[in-house]
Amino acid sequence: MIKNNNYELKLYMKRLLIIAVPIMLSNLIGQLQMLIDRVFLGHANNLYMSALSNCTTPMWTTMSFCFSIVVGASILISQSVGAGNKDNIEEYAGAMIKYNNIIPVILFFFWLFFSEPVFKIMGVSDNLMKYCLEYSVYYAPVFLLTGLGGSLNVILQTSNYTKPLVYYGVIRAGLNIVLDYILIFGRWGFPALGIKGAAIGTTIAEYIGCIFISIVFFVSKKLPTRPGIKAVVASKFSTYFNSAKLGVNTALEDFAWNLGNLFMIRILNTISDMAAGIYSIIFSVEVLAVVIVGAIGNGTMTLTSEATGKKDLRQFKGVCICAYAFSAAVAVLMVILGIAIPEQILSLFTTDQGIIASSAIYLLLIGINLFAKSANIIVGNGIRGSGDTGWMLYTQMFGTVSIIAIAAFFVYVCKLGITGIFLAVIVDEAVRSIINLIHYLKICRTLEA
Repeated sequence: MIKNNNYELKLYMKRLLIIAVPIMLSNLIGQLQMLIDRVFLGHANNLYMSALSNCTTPMWTTMSFCFSIVVGASILISQSVGAGNKDNIEEYAGAMIKYNNIIPVILFFFWLFFSEPVFKIMGVSDNLMKYCLEYSVYYAPVFLLTGLGGSLNVILQTSNYTKPLVYYGVIRAGLNIVLDYILIFGRWGFPALGIKGAAIGTTIAEYIGCIFISIVFFVSKKLPTRPGIKAVVASKFSTYFNSAKLGVNTALEDFAWNLGNLFMIRILNTISDMAAGIYSIIFSVEVLAVVIVGAIGNGTMTLTSEATGKKDLRQFKGVCICAYAFSAAVAVLMVILGIAIPEQILSLFTTDQGIIASSAIYLLLIGINLFAKSANIIVGNGIRGSGDTGWMLYTQMFGTVSIIAIAAFFVYVCKLGITGIFLAVIVDEAVRSIINLIHYLKICRTLEA
C-alpha cells in the first residue's frame, strides 16, 4: 500500500512538473527581465523605481483581470478532458478565443487617456507624476494582447503542452533587455529616454512574443484542446459568459488582491518618495519565488480539475500534497538567501548603502511569509479545481480589508514605517492560509463521500 502511494505521488509530481516547469521557466525569464529592467532604471534615476511601482501596480490590477477571467474556461476545459467530453472542449475553447478580447480593448483606451486621475488618487507626487504618465502611455498597447495571450496560455496548459512558453519567455525577455539597455541609457545612437524607453522596449518585445506564440498555436500538432475554426466561428457568447461567470470570481479575487496592494502603495507614498521604491525592490525579489510557486499552482489547478472531472479523490489530494512539498522547499531556499546574502541581492537594485542596510530584514520577512503564501496558492488552486471559484474570492476580500486596516495600524499608530507594511502582509497570509486549508479539507471530505 505504501509503495503504491509513493508511486502515485511520484506520478503526480511528474505530471505537475511537465505542466509547471515550462510555465515556471517562462515566468522566471520574464521576471529576470523585469529585474534587469528595474536595475537599469534604478541606476539611471532612483525616482524611476518609485514611479515604476506606482505605474505597474494599478495597471497590473486591471491587466490581471483579463488573464484571470479565462480561469473559468480553463477549469471547464480540464474537467471536460477528465470526463472525455470532446464537444464541451471545443465549445468552451472556441468561445474563449472569440470573445476574450472585449475587456482588454476597453482597458487599452482607459489607460491611454485616463491614467492621470488614477495616479492622483494614489497620491503620486509632482516629482513622480511625469514619469508615471510617460510609462503608462507607452505601455498601454500591451493591453491589446492580453485577451489573446490569456486564451492561448489556457490552450497550452489544458493540453499539457507548455514547452513553447519557454521559448516565448526567452524571446520576450531577450528583446526587452536589449531594447531597455538601448532606450533607457541611449546606446548605439539612440536618445536616452529613461522610463519612457523602458515602456517602449517592453511593448515591442511583448508584440513580437505574441507573434511567436500565435504561430505555435496554429501549427502545433500537440494541442488536443485547440478548437477548430468552425468551433470558434460558431461559438456563442452565452458559452463564454457561462465560463466567465466561473472565472470572474478569480478575476475579482486578483482585483481584490491588487486593490489591497494599491492601498499599500498609497500608504507607502505618505511615508516618503523612496518608500514605494524600496517596497518595489523587495517585491521584485519575492516575485521570483512566487512565479515558481504560481507555476506549480497552475499545474495544480489543471490536474485537480481533471481529477474532479473523473471523480478521482486520490489524484485530487495527491497533486496538492506534491505541489505544497515543492513550494515549501522554495520557501526554505528564500529564507536561507535572506539570511546569507541580503546585501548582495539588494545591491543589484541600488547603490544607496542606507537603503541596502535598512532593507535587509525585509528579505528575511518575505521568505518567512512564503510558507503561508504558498499554502494559499496551492490550496487555492485545488479549491478552484473542484469547481469552487467563489471561496477564494471571499477570503481575498476579507484579506484585502484586513491587510489595509492592519497596515494602517502598524504604520500610523505603531509608527513602524515600511516594516509595518511587511508585518501586515505576514499576518494576512497566515490567517487566510488557515481558513483556506479548513475549506479544502471540507471539499476533500465531500468528494470522498
